[in-house]
Amino acid sequence: MTMGGQDTDAPREPRVLQGLEDSRASVRLRAALALGTAPDPCYVDKLLERCAVEDEFFVLDMLTWALTRHPVSSTLPGLLREVRSTRAQARGQALHTLSKLGDRRAWPAITRALLCDADEEVAKSAWRAAVVLVPEGEEAALAAVLATQLGRGERATQLSLSQALVALGEVSVPCLRAAAQAGDPRVRAHAHATQRLLRDPDAGFEWAIDQARRVVALTGAPGTDGGNRADR
Repeated sequence: MTMGGQDTDAPREPRVLQGLEDSRASVRLRAALALGTAPDPCYVDKLLERCAVEDEFFVLDMLTWALTRHPVSSTLPGLLREVRSTRAQARGQALHTLSKLGDRRAWPAITRALLCDADEEVAKSAWRAAVVLVPEGEEAALAAVLATQLGRGERATQLSLSQALVALGEVSVPCLRAAAQAGDPRVRAHAHATQRLLRDPDAGFEWAIDQARRVVALTGAPGTDGGNRADR
């Protein structure tokens, strides 16, 4: 239907896309919902652009959902581009979305640099994505890289890393055993706590890390008799 030579349906798509830029979070949320409800490959780049700058959690969550509603063939190239972005949020959200998609063709993009990213949110997203995407036979190598991050950050970051190592299972044991003898007490405590969670996944991390720190404090430096007894 036209009016004055203009297609009355033509502005609809631009209005929805413009909603992603609105100053009101509620409008951005509705726009992301609309774009995911009626997916179209032409929306993907705009969704990715918004993921890189959106500051409201619920809108980010909806943007991720909208991307997962599109065919992987449409989203994967853009997501692989975004994990190499200089913008930390773009990297983190792309990794988060890749973990939701679960397409192992993305595995080569999960580099050591991302797993050790200086931005903790990016690193946590990389750990979660890696555990989902790691091909069979490469779990031990992944565990070895993840173990280099033991002792990093505050408890939320440490819990995220422990969960990733626990999800990898027994292949994490040699790395954790070695880390439990590290010179850094934070690394030793984190390794001991992760070992406890690996043995008992139902144990709470707060309890496990507190217990591990007590063990480290009591046993002192690695290599002492007490340190050798600590995890027996």
